Amino acid sequence: MTAPDHYFALLPCAGSGQRAGTVQPKQYQPLAGLPLVLHTLRALAGVSALTRGVLVVAPDDTHMGPLLSQYPQPRFETVPVGGATRAASVLAGLRHLVSQGAQPSDWVLVHDAARCLVRAEDVTQLIEACRGDPVGGLLALPLADTLKMARHGRVQGTLDRSDKWLAQTPQMFRCGLLLDALLQAGAAVTDEASAIEHLGHSPLLVRGSAHNLKVTYPEDFALAEALLQARGEQAGDAR
Repeated sequence: MTAPDHYFALLPCAGSGQRAGTVQPKQYQPLAGLPLVLHTLRALAGVSALTRGVLVVAPDDTHMGPLLSQYPQPRFETVPVGGATRAASVLAGLRHLVSQGAQPSDWVLVHDAARCLVRAEDVTQLIEACRGDPVGGLLALPLADTLKMARHGRVQGTLDRSDKWLAQTPQMFRCGLLLDALLQAGAAVTDEASAIEHLGHSPLLVRGSAHNLKVTYPEDFALAEALLQARGEQAGDAR
């Protein structure tokens, strides 16, 4: 008898978020009355298929513990094994899951903590699309804007956008495959799909939402807050 699939969420939270211009790491920056990462966790908590989640924080992180004491998230645990790059943090998180009994065939959904506008229904859609796929896949959007190639600040050409997609997260792959892919691809890869591609596989593209933006720059906070407020997600709804 085949064992049932398990689905683990893995959030790399060890970055400093320098581009965001915040004093503290951006995942802890207040947004609509709550730390940004709490909106992310609340969205993922609405995904019934997820077995549990892992928050990979920096070894010297002093924010996540008090935050989860104030706003408990029973399905998530914090592991202080984050590395210098996203790939290093994800790899450390995968190794932790394996040490806790995760099997090579189990699914891992890696999600940017700063994508706090992700919706539970989009994550569920990704799971449904990928659970029978031999490779796995990611949420993404077809490129809508005209794409320019530049050199020294001047346009050198216009690229065909018809086959271009913007990668989002979660990105969902089998634990064993992703572990092997990251070990071979190295720390320079910027997302999990790139590591899987490095092995010669073609991840499935699952259309996501334009609202699933990654809060990166200072102006992104105002946009994310406006969207959260439009959804009615305020500090009073945290529990």
